Amino acid sequence: MSGAAGGGLLVAGTTSDAGKSVVTAGICRWLVRQGVKVAPFKAQNMSLNSFVTREGAEIGRAQAMQAQACRVEPTAMMNPVLLKPGGEQSSQVVLLGKPVGELSARGYHGGRQQALLGTVLDCLAELRGTYDAVICEGAGSPAEINLRRTDIVNMGLARRARLPVLVVGDIDRGGVFASFFGTVALLSREDQELVAGFLVNKFRGDVSLLEPGLDMLHGLTGRRAYGVLPFRHGLGIDEEDGLRVSLRGTVRESVVAPPVGEDVLRVAVCAVPLMSNFTDVDALAAEPGVVVRFVDRPEELADADLVVIPGTRGTVRALEWLRERGLAEALVRRASDHRPILGICGGFQVLGEHIEDDVESRRGHVDGLGILPVRVRFAREKTLTRPVGEALGERVEGYEIHHGVAETAGGEAFLDGCRVGQTWGTHWHGSLESDGFRRAFLREVAAAAGRRFVPADGTSFAALREEQLDRLGDLIEQHADTDALWRLIESGAPQGLPFIPPGAPA
Repeated sequence: MSGAAGGGLLVAGTTSDAGKSVVTAGICRWLVRQGVKVAPFKAQNMSLNSFVTREGAEIGRAQAMQAQACRVEPTAMMNPVLLKPGGEQSSQVVLLGKPVGELSARGYHGGRQQALLGTVLDCLAELRGTYDAVICEGAGSPAEINLRRTDIVNMGLARRARLPVLVVGDIDRGGVFASFFGTVALLSREDQELVAGFLVNKFRGDVSLLEPGLDMLHGLTGRRAYGVLPFRHGLGIDEEDGLRVSLRGTVRESVVAPPVGEDVLRVAVCAVPLMSNFTDVDALAAEPGVVVRFVDRPEELADADLVVIPGTRGTVRALEWLRERGLAEALVRRASDHRPILGICGGFQVLGEHIEDDVESRRGHVDGLGILPVRVRFAREKTLTRPVGEALGERVEGYEIHHGVAETAGGEAFLDGCRVGQTWGTHWHGSLESDGFRRAFLREVAAAAGRRFVPADGTSFAALREEQLDRLGDLIEQHADTDALWRLIESGAPQGLPFIPPGAPA
């Protein structure tokens, strides 16, 4: 396959969580395996799950994962606008990788969003001038008609950049045909002209039973299905919405491979509000014999060999939540009993003696849990770095995203933080993806917990991630009409697609 410079495609969805991120990654991996120079793009992302690029820019982790699918380094241009919720009413706005302020939802959609459109279009144009193809991901649904006037990520972007649009629907939820039809019917004539067709995601069963419905949908809309992707477990990598995961709480539990040693190792992750970068524990879940579950009650810590307090966009709010639920008291008891605890970023900060916060919560002096000899002061400038270091005799890589500056007054050094007894704290996200360090850390945890658990020497988190990305590429290659997809990317939406007036058919 030879690529025409500047080709592009927008992957939209009938809903949030329809599978846009993984489909985008799958298309990217399929293309790069065909020799196409490809890049991902998401104009505007709302997520607490972020990553730091080599130039020190903060972007959505989904776009970093998609860049890996493309086998290129992620850059700020791939996600020029990132919104990080600080609650239900406001978000931090990150522009080209740097925070530029806090805005309410009304303020953002009331005018600020359109002011960012020029930056978004410039980034996309630069990517399209550099790569053979740019695969763009939408956000939510393109049929959010209340937001269409200020949209810069779905049809607003598609119209300005003349991108063909592929609409993904999650059939596992039910109602996919109504969702496909309704999505198109709610769009204006000019927007509909760019909607080329549909991609069914997460189908279980005999595809032949689905085909009559796809034929009827084609007859009703004039738009074809570009493929039916089967349901596959374990492909929801680097999800965007930490808020949703924290609400799912204990429902999310890792699927465990058999242990190498005699025992499994149980990890409980406190599902703090505004949880960020919860993917830090994915590397633990990838280890054979490690069970990872999200918890929100103190009794759920009782049988845990390791408790993780993850990052959060609201450190003071997380402290209050831990106290309200009795988890704070359980953590203090656990530390005094020398049972393992790991705090990461905001989770590290809550373990300290006190916090001075005039930036995030603006609550001033707040007492921490007092488990670690650490004092935290929130700075207005955000720390965004990609540190490399050593711990437990192993090389460690990570990334930092935080306003809190920690001053350590004791304990044993641990990365940028400290360790006291079996309580560990660090600002470094991603450290557990360093295989040697992760195994050394788990050996310490197992010894402290009295578990006959043995980390698997052959587990490579990077290799597992590559396998997942290849599985996504396989899904596209084997179950989508790739020739038709390439024609969309290269030539745009077909001409003469019919207009579906709202309310049709009768």
